[in-house]
Amino acid sequence: MKKSLLFLFLPFLIFSQAPPAYYNSSAGLSGYKLKSALHNIISDKTYSCSYTEVGTFYPQTDADKYYENDNTILDIYSENPTGPDAYNYNFNQNISTASAEGQGWNKEHMMPQSTFYSNYPMQSDLNYLVPADARINQLRNNYPYGKGNSTVHYKFTNGSQINDNATPNAVYTGRVYEPIDEFKGDVARSLLYFAVRYEGKLSTFKFATDLSPVKDRNPLNGTEEQAYDKSFIDLMMVWNTQDPVSQREIDRNNAIFSIQKNRNPFIDHPEWINLIWSQTVSSVDALAPTMLIASKISAYFVNLSWTAPTDPSILGYKVYLDNVLVGSTKNNFLSIDHLNPATNYNLSVKSYNNTYVQSAESNILSVLTYTTDIYAKDLIISKYLEGTGDNKALEITNKTGHEVNLSPYTLTAQFKRDATNYYLEDMQLEGTVADNATFVVMNARSAFTCYTPTQAKFSSTAPQVIFDGSNYLSLGYNAAVVDAIGKKYANNFSDLGDVSLYRLATVTAPNSTFNIAEWEKKPVDYCDNLGNLGISESSEAVNNKLSIYPNPVTESQIFVRSLNLKQFNSAQVFDVSGKLLISEKRPFVNKNYINVVQLKKGIYILKIDSQSFKIIKK
Repeated sequence: MKKSLLFLFLPFLIFSQAPPAYYNSSAGLSGYKLKSALHNIISDKTYSCSYTEVGTFYPQTDADKYYENDNTILDIYSENPTGPDAYNYNFNQNISTASAEGQGWNKEHMMPQSTFYSNYPMQSDLNYLVPADARINQLRNNYPYGKGNSTVHYKFTNGSQINDNATPNAVYTGRVYEPIDEFKGDVARSLLYFAVRYEGKLSTFKFATDLSPVKDRNPLNGTEEQAYDKSFIDLMMVWNTQDPVSQREIDRNNAIFSIQKNRNPFIDHPEWINLIWSQTVSSVDALAPTMLIASKISAYFVNLSWTAPTDPSILGYKVYLDNVLVGSTKNNFLSIDHLNPATNYNLSVKSYNNTYVQSAESNILSVLTYTTDIYAKDLIISKYLEGTGDNKALEITNKTGHEVNLSPYTLTAQFKRDATNYYLEDMQLEGTVADNATFVVMNARSAFTCYTPTQAKFSSTAPQVIFDGSNYLSLGYNAAVVDAIGKKYANNFSDLGDVSLYRLATVTAPNSTFNIAEWEKKPVDYCDNLGNLGISESSEAVNNKLSIYPNPVTESQIFVRSLNLKQFNSAQVFDVSGKLLISEKRPFVNKNYINVVQLKKGIYILKIDSQSFKIIKK
């Protein structure tokens, strides 16, 4: 039998399994603020393995040291906690299909992978990816977990079964899989981990708005905060209480932490489940935001801010562009990007509280984007590192003029299925990248001399970081290709050999069609300046570096110094909103300064070709 009640009453013992200070930023929080804080903790960096590699970790995470204690696979779908198991598996008995119980095991996504389109990092997240009897896994299909009624469709050897749904207050009436009591808490804490870990992406996954059987069966409801249908949340809270944290879960949580560097907070602190989801529903409508303004306008984006209502029940805000929802935030500001130059837009904001009924809209703000800009239109792949063995990395740079939310972005790699057919593997990015900053996606087994996988924002052994020079790689935004390396459906680097590529400093915009002329070839295993803002460190780039003086400028001229001053093609001065004020072509053919006499006192941006400087006029 599982001995776990002790841990319910001694939470400090459970907490001691986490590193010191791991949860410090969650101190004093409750409700959905606590949920968001936990999300930030466990998704600060992404460590993921390939789906095919998952099984190699099961001896660390899922060996039976608790029931038979024989180091066979501990399968929560078939384990009998009160007597001998009907069958046992060793770690080599992995099969794809089965016609009956006991033939072998395969990998079971407790949250079906159809929910997130089989994308990484969700596809290989060990926190809800467990070994299970292949036949039970097949029959469970993508039915949700739930409390079954008396209509039994399948009953399995350890007592778990598939019935029609009898979960209290559920709208969904289709089939559910009900695990045995011994593992109901394990299931609840795993699925609530999913709701925390992938907050910010939940509304992009498949879900059934009315939970009818003809739609996707998972219990997600399209919200980022509550995450699941209320009846499902209530059931998970009951299961969490009825089946406390076991030593098996604690050991598994610690093992996963050593592999993918994050934890299930509800195994460390099961009391947080009630603290987050025991919400008192607001009895009044959400108040509308006011004073919506554009704090910065560009050709490609607009920074918005507004006055938040004094209503503590408000969870967040929805931003609309020409009456179409384009963004959401918990703050009273947001950048709306991927806009077109010289275009009129109408923007408004609505608030919502935990009833998920939106307020009346704010004032409507009309914005005309600029015709030209000093900023890049989108993120750009700035370095491609192809090295020996596992030495693979990509660097992505943000020169857009604003912080970028990475959730809509996908990194895609193409592989050959056979002589004529190809397939794509997607990795969804997450988090944010600041303006004038870079981040690195690196193979977790890389051994570069200049950069380690622990420094990378995304460290993985998933397909997107096992490229070998013959793979097409692309950075996409909402399924549209933003930037690309190689040619789709072809062995694109056959004429280059094994090389690393550094984007030339003169290239400041992404290109959805690969052009080798935009890149400087480097040797295999070359790894200079990775993760730094500079796009190219070639000798040409060094010769093109500029310095300006005086700054602040009190006179009519600001002087420019460079080894190759005459070769620069343009000089432009913008105000802080991005408006173009001065423009000169071939500015230094006969002089070494820019005339700024017409500028008023203030802060400006001087852009000379691809290099930008903040200047102050006094």
